[in-house]
Amino acid sequence: MAILSQTEAQGILKKVLSFSKADECEATLNGQTGGNVRSARNAISTSGGIDNVALTVESRFGKRSGVATCNQFDDATLRNCVQRAEEIARLAPESPEYMPLLGPQKYLTSPNSFAKSTADITPDYRATQVGASMKLCDEKKLTSAAFLNDSAGFVAKRNSKGLEAYQQVSGLEFSITVRTPDGTGSGYATADYNDASKFDARRLTQIAADKAAGSRNAQALEPGKYTVILEPAALVANTDASLLAALMGALDARNADEGRSFLSKKGGGNRKGEKLFDERVTIYSDPMNAEIAGLGFSGDGRPQQKMTWIEKGVVKNLYTSRYWAQKAGIPDIPRPGGWIMEGGTQSTADLIKGTQRGILVTRLWYIRPVDPQTLLYTGLTRDGTFYIENGKIKHPVKNFRFNESPIIMLNNLEAIGKPVRVGGNLVPPLKIRDFTFTSLSDAV
Repeated sequence: MAILSQTEAQGILKKVLSFSKADECEATLNGQTGGNVRSARNAISTSGGIDNVALTVESRFGKRSGVATCNQFDDATLRNCVQRAEEIARLAPESPEYMPLLGPQKYLTSPNSFAKSTADITPDYRATQVGASMKLCDEKKLTSAAFLNDSAGFVAKRNSKGLEAYQQVSGLEFSITVRTPDGTGSGYATADYNDASKFDARRLTQIAADKAAGSRNAQALEPGKYTVILEPAALVANTDASLLAALMGALDARNADEGRSFLSKKGGGNRKGEKLFDERVTIYSDPMNAEIAGLGFSGDGRPQQKMTWIEKGVVKNLYTSRYWAQKAGIPDIPRPGGWIMEGGTQSTADLIKGTQRGILVTRLWYIRPVDPQTLLYTGLTRDGTFYIENGKIKHPVKNFRFNESPIIMLNNLEAIGKPVRVGGNLVPPLKIRDFTFTSLSDAV
């Protein structure tokens, strides 16, 4: 039942609204089917599955609102769910930031946001992919830990003001860490797709295995400022914080206007329109992009459009809530889903060839904020850090702790490579000068 058709989903939502006695009512259905496999030490450790459709009802009386949920759809359960939402709304305090529900909207819907290949994944498919990964590690006498997760589903929304939305989505993500038997070498690889037909666990495992084998017997370098090549997985992670995700998360108009952001201007207002980054930095979002196609609407029903956030180093747009857009008299732009950083044509290997001396970073982790107003972050390298000399990887190096801000980083650009998909975004490898490493780490 997890993937309802548009007719089926809207039929349930129409019934929900027919039970409403509130001033305003909005109902949302989320359906998901999928599964996961986790491996450790070259053996399956856990597996799981999900098959569920959940309904969320928001009822409003004036500026008071209440929310209730259920996952059964007979008339009695639907009616009870609506009544619970209304009871909660009557008890709730008035919202000082109340905004009326949206009326009818027009949405972009990409045919690439959903792939049948992903929806058709079976437990056998997961076992085969992870089995091929583990077999490669067994053959090379390496140890792996991996996680494969896939899902397919839909989102449907309808409200009493006439808004109606529906879209199907799918996705698969895989990450793997490979270690040498003595524990001195470690490698990592990750990838994600809407379309599972593009996925090859063995290929990704080979990348991680090569890094693991090549990172044995790492040598210590003195901490300091170095030219670095940051692979896409070091810039954006499927989990944990990341430097570019921190930057995108900071493009919030309210935080900037209220003085809590690197985009805040002394005396009030924000720095939209100012050139804050290297002129080669352009970042935009587009729900119709074939590689990272996403939902055509935000959680509150606003349409997602192609939007430029940074253009040639200039901050062009900031996202905001509907309330703050109205209060501040600024464009009403929702936060994006995935985003694209424009790049060139060079691969990571090409960037290495063009580097006299530097450090290749596979991955950053345990990233934590130091100063939100300058976007200064600290964290550690891991799973493959290498010294580059005369265009070649010379030897592995011990991991570092770094202190760096994506603002400074994107002003110290040496080169931008070809974007690849990571974490639902398109991100190029970056060559950065004067990246700050503050101390060594014994972790691998």
